[in-house]
Amino acid sequence: MGISLKPEHLKRYKDLAVLAWKHGRSDIVTTAGLDELLDEDDRRDGNGPGGSKAAELADDLERMGPIFIKLGQVLSSRTDILPPEYVAALSRLQDNIEPFDFGQVEQIVQEELGVRISKAFESFEATPLAAASLGQVHRARMRDGREVVVKVQRPGIRRQIAEDLEALAEIAEFLDRHTEMGQRFRIGEMLDQFRTNLVRELDYRQELRHLQQLSENLRGFDRVLIPAPHEDYSTSRVLTMDFVRGTNISSLGPLAHLERDMKDLAEQVFRAYMKQILVDGIFHADPHPGNVLLTHDGKVALIDLGMVGHLSPSMQSQMLKLLLAISEGRSDEAAEICIELGERLEEFNRISFKRKIAELVAQQQNSTVQEIQIGRLVLEVVRIAGASGIRTPPEFTMLGKTLLNLDEVGRTLDPKFDPNDAIRRNAAEVMRQRLQKSATPGNLFASAIEMREFVQELPGRVNRILDKVANDQLRIDIEAIDENALIEGFQKVANRITVGLVLAALIIGAALLMDIQTSFTLFGYPGLAIIFFLLAATGGLVLVFNIFLHDRRMRSSGEQRARR
Repeated sequence: MGISLKPEHLKRYKDLAVLAWKHGRSDIVTTAGLDELLDEDDRRDGNGPGGSKAAELADDLERMGPIFIKLGQVLSSRTDILPPEYVAALSRLQDNIEPFDFGQVEQIVQEELGVRISKAFESFEATPLAAASLGQVHRARMRDGREVVVKVQRPGIRRQIAEDLEALAEIAEFLDRHTEMGQRFRIGEMLDQFRTNLVRELDYRQELRHLQQLSENLRGFDRVLIPAPHEDYSTSRVLTMDFVRGTNISSLGPLAHLERDMKDLAEQVFRAYMKQILVDGIFHADPHPGNVLLTHDGKVALIDLGMVGHLSPSMQSQMLKLLLAISEGRSDEAAEICIELGERLEEFNRISFKRKIAELVAQQQNSTVQEIQIGRLVLEVVRIAGASGIRTPPEFTMLGKTLLNLDEVGRTLDPKFDPNDAIRRNAAEVMRQRLQKSATPGNLFASAIEMREFVQELPGRVNRILDKVANDQLRIDIEAIDENALIEGFQKVANRITVGLVLAALIIGAALLMDIQTSFTLFGYPGLAIIFFLLAATGGLVLVFNIFLHDRRMRSSGEQRARR
C-alpha cells in the first residue's frame, strides 16, 4: 500500500519523510513505506512523533527550498487544518534567501530581452534590493532617465519546482486514498490549487497584467499607487516596473502620524480593497506591511502583485453579505452563508456550528476598536467550519489572510481604525458600484432579449391557463405534507388504541373470572383468569417495547434532518 518510489525523487521523499517523522506524523511515513529511507540519525534528530515546535516547522520548510516556503505561506491561511500556534509560526515565514550571482542576472536579462544590460539600461545595480525564493529585484535606470526596478527569475527554479510538485503529487495521492486527513481535506485538490497559483507566479507576464488591471481599477483612489510596468522590457522571466521611493509602513515612526492625515489614508486603502474584492473580483492577495510603502508625497504604494486572488460575482455577493452579517452581529445569517458557501461533509452538525458562530460573533461585538480584526474573524470562521464538517472554498481562506494583513496595515496607519464601521459605511457605495458594473451593454442586451421572449410567450401562456380554468382542468400541485405518511401515522395510532382496548378488556375479564371457582387452576387461581392476565401482560410489554423503539427511531431521524 506504500508509495511507488521513483529514483529521481528519492531525495525529496526522504526530506518529506524526515519532516513528517519529526513533526508527529510517523504513522504516515510508516504506512507509505517511506520509513525505509530514514537512517538512525534522522530518527534520532526527529525525536519521534510530536517532538517538534511550530517555529521549528517553519525553519525546516525554509531550509527545504522555494516550493516549501511557498507551501508554508499557503498553509498559514489554513486555520481549518493547522492549530493556531502553527498558523502564527508559518505566517512569519520569510520568503528571503541568498541572492544568486550577478553574472547569471546578466545572462537571463540578455536572453529574455535580446540585448545586453548595458544597451537596455543606462545603469543597473549589481547588488539586489531584495532576494526571494523565486527571484530577486535590482534597481536600474532607463535610457530616458526613469528609475525602475527589474525583477529577475532565479535560474533553474522552474525545473526544480516541477520536480518538487511531482513528488508532492504522489504523496498527496497516497494521503487522499489511505488517510482520513486526505479524504477529509482533499490534499490533492489543495495541491492542484497551489500548483495553479505557483505557475501563475512564475510567469511575470501575469504579474504585469495584474499591475495594469489593478492600476486601472483603482484610478479613482488618488492616494493609492500601483507601480507602472514597462511591457517592452518585460517577459515571462523578467519584469520591469517603475521604482517607488517610499518607506515601508512597518518602520513608520510616531512623527509620521503627526505629519500626515493617516486616518483618511487608512480609510482610502480599506475602501480600495473593498472595491477590489467585492466589485472588481480581483485583489492584491498579499498586502502584508512589507509589500506596502508610504511614499514621500503621502500615498500608499502596493508592490509585489505576484499573488492575486479572484472571486466570481456570486462569491462576491456572498462575501459582502457575510462581512455585513459579522460586522452587524447577525450570527445566524453569517452561519447560513458559510453553510451555503461550503461543502457539507457527513459529520456536519448544523446546531453545533451555528452555536459556535454565535459565540464568535458575540465576542467580536464586545471587542474594543483596537481588538477588532475582520481578517482573523474570517479565518476563525474557516477554522470552525472545518472542525464542524464544512469544507470551505480556497478563495475563502485566501480572502481571510488578505483581510488579516489589511487589518495590520490599517492599524499601522491609524491605530483607531475600525474595520467594522468601515464596512458598514461603505456597503451602500459597494452595492452601487456593483450595480453600475452589471449595467454593461452586454448585460442590458441579454436582459432585453429575455424580456422580449417573455412578452412574446406571455399571451399564449395566459390563454392556456384560462382554457384550463374554463374546462375545469386546472390543477395545482403543492408539496406540503406527505398524505400517505400522514394516513399511515393515523393507522398506527388507531392500531395502538385498539390493542390497548383489547388489553384492557382482557384485564377486566380476568378480574371478573377470578371470582368464579373452577376445577382448572393455575398457581392456585382460576386457570382461565390467569391465562387472560398473562396474555394482557405479554401484549402490554410488546406494545411498550414498540412505542419506545419507534420513538427512538423518530428522534434519530429528526437529529439527522437537523444536521442537514
